[in-house]
Amino acid sequence: MSKKQIIQKPEGRETVEFFEDLDKEALQTERFLEKNFKLLSMIFGAMVLAVIGYFAYQQFVVEPKNQEATISYLAAQKNLTIGKDAEALGGKSAANPGFLGTYKEFPGTSVGKLSAYNAGMLKFKEGKYQEAYDLLDNFSSDNKVLMAMKYGAMADCQANLNKSEDALSLLEKATTASDDAYTSYYFTRKAGMMSLALKKKAEAKKYFSAIDEKYQDYDNGMSDSYIEMVKYY
Repeated sequence: MSKKQIIQKPEGRETVEFFEDLDKEALQTERFLEKNFKLLSMIFGAMVLAVIGYFAYQQFVVEPKNQEATISYLAAQKNLTIGKDAEALGGKSAANPGFLGTYKEFPGTSVGKLSAYNAGMLKFKEGKYQEAYDLLDNFSSDNKVLMAMKYGAMADCQANLNKSEDALSLLEKATTASDDAYTSYYFTRKAGMMSLALKKKAEAKKYFSAIDEKYQDYDNGMSDSYIEMVKYY
């Protein structure tokens, strides 16, 4: 079937009425545009300004901040690599911002958030568990393994603050935060051991059974022993 056969053209009086209707619709549209020209212009202008503003913000604000944050982060990382933990943590002077200063100065950047994680881990090493917890809580990432590590580290902070129930909840998050099998196994095992310490046998059995079902390659055959341990612990 050709294109000419598909299209039906109005004929005779119907043709006249057809084009009259089109003229009416066009006139109504024209009148609407005339009546609301100023409003539509303002809306369109606002949309254009929003788009321009977004790209200008990304180019002239976000990108320079990311670069500054990266330089600051790398300096802190260098100190950490050579064992200068205090200098790596920093935060005591503008000359040496360290991870702590980098996070405080650039909290909205990805590097700033990663600095919060590193600063949290250094605070944990110092035994300042609440400060460590607060810093870790400000870290976020699209990297699922890092998020699992965050929840696990926060759980360790809570455990050291004698908040074992909260620690177990965070370990539960850590077990499911990542698709990486070993990471999930590691935190599943920690959650099982924490459940045992809290005398929560049902939860402990759940975690150890999950190891037996999903992560046998990582536990060197210990899952059966863990499950048996639950009976007598």
